[in-house]
Amino acid sequence: MKVGFIGLGRMGQAMARRLLDGGHEVGVYNRTAEKLKPLTDHGAKAMASIKEAADFGAAVFTMLADDAALLEVAGKAGGLKESLPRGGIHICAGTHSVAAIQQLKALHGGAGQVLIATPVLGRPEVVAAGQAGMVVGGPQESVARCRPLFAAIAGRVVESGPDPAAAAAIKIANNFVLGCAIEAIGEGFALVRKYGVVPEVFYSVLAEGLFACSAYKVYGKLIAEERYLPAGQRAVLGLKDANLALAAAEAVGVPLPSGNVWRDRLVGAVAHGEGEHDWAVMARDQARASGISR
Repeated sequence: MKVGFIGLGRMGQAMARRLLDGGHEVGVYNRTAEKLKPLTDHGAKAMASIKEAADFGAAVFTMLADDAALLEVAGKAGGLKESLPRGGIHICAGTHSVAAIQQLKALHGGAGQVLIATPVLGRPEVVAAGQAGMVVGGPQESVARCRPLFAAIAGRVVESGPDPAAAAAIKIANNFVLGCAIEAIGEGFALVRKYGVVPEVFYSVLAEGLFACSAYKVYGKLIAEERYLPAGQRAVLGLKDANLALAAAEAVGVPLPSGNVWRDRLVGAVAHGEGEHDWAVMARDQARASGISR
């Protein structure tokens, strides 16, 4: 299939590369033009505008950092609403608020266009290896049409139903649980460090015992080694995700007490100049609060 792709951060790069490796033709656009080169060197076609990317193929992906960027790309002059044809498909792959996805669905619906939300579950390196998950929400006929694209990117695709907002809610809830798990890992490491335990010993207990799963293995290793750069998921974006979770919960009257702890650790990390570190750096903020100099 031919498909456009807008937004080429680390995650967007990994996704677009998976599409190319899957035999799809990909037209790529990014405001920072130098981000196109790794993909054009791999066979992608450089697009000069949002309109060119929207017109390139059967659908257009966006992988953008936040709601403001998404709504600007969709709604501004020359944006997706103006550029997609009637029946055109916008595949929104970023992590966005439920409210933004609902607003975007209405915007596209008014123009006779289709929105599919496809938030990705996994770090960029997991996407690159073809082992990520993807949650897909959108009209059944359009989802079926785009399944080859989803299969090229993700090792596991979960369909959440016809409403794109459901996919957004699942991704937010998934990040909430993961963020709280990272916070708990950081607390555990702070406790054993105070007793002089070698971090790698505690890591082996976690990763080879009751918590032998990717979340504890990946983030436990980062925390044990205090290896927070380069970032797979930046702390500043983790803070965005924490705020999305708390806002979504407040909107429907669901208390998330653990979410406040998660958010506060990220606020502390950002305040210490660690916003560009991996969001596992919240463990360093826990260490500081525990009187462990880091």
